[in-house]
Amino acid sequence: MSGSAIADQIAPELPYLRRFARALCGSQESGDRYVVQALEAIIADNSLFKPEISAKAALYRVFVKVWNAIPINREADPVAPHSPMAADRRLEQITPLPRQAFLLVALEEFATPQVATILDRPEAEVATLLQTAAKEIGGQISAKVIIIEDEPMIALDIETLVTDIGHTCVGIATTRHEAVELARSSRPDIILSDIQLADGSSGVDAISDITRDLNVPVIFITAYPERLLTGERTEPTFLITKPFQPSMVTAVVSQALFFSKNVQAAT
Repeated sequence: MSGSAIADQIAPELPYLRRFARALCGSQESGDRYVVQALEAIIADNSLFKPEISAKAALYRVFVKVWNAIPINREADPVAPHSPMAADRRLEQITPLPRQAFLLVALEEFATPQVATILDRPEAEVATLLQTAAKEIGGQISAKVIIIEDEPMIALDIETLVTDIGHTCVGIATTRHEAVELARSSRPDIILSDIQLADGSSGVDAISDITRDLNVPVIFITAYPERLLTGERTEPTFLITKPFQPSMVTAVVSQALFFSKNVQAAT
């Protein structure tokens, strides 16, 4: 592929790469230096840009190779837990490779197979990296969680997943009424909700009631995603389809909490 053809494919992706670089490096200035180095690497050797994958994935693949080639970038950057900068620098405290995997999924919305290609790692390892990131984020962000689910075993599975990564389940509700009352009394930081509940009520309606006076991220976990993805109303930001993979639940919980401005750093 010619240099001009590669440049045409890369140009639309550069703003997103700069966003990723800023989040990964901790500042736009530092991130941009690595973006420039990645572009220079492609100019010097066009074969680094893989035409068999998407242009965005190919560009990010070169960038992470450049970034990971610097030894200091493979070391975590410790920040004092009570530092005024701690909340703003949570990303820099995540182990570097899990940090990359987390940002590629959470910020850039790559699917796991694409992340595996970008990081040049097996998909199973990417799942482990996301789990590691989730646990490390859980160590920094202490959240109160409500689960709205009428199947006891599923509710228990979800509770175990969120507590294992450092959060606290403050209650499980099985009906719309229970969910609303529980949210009012506990003021959760995040809610994980099914759609179809025990008494025939709707988790969507429960969330609608709760979020009238509580600004909190919500993750729907459902076997009926088509009931939400209709295009007829605002669709949920976070949606997991049953049967779910544990790593997907922990990654999405971490994503929702990480980018929520209302969640405080753990102490």
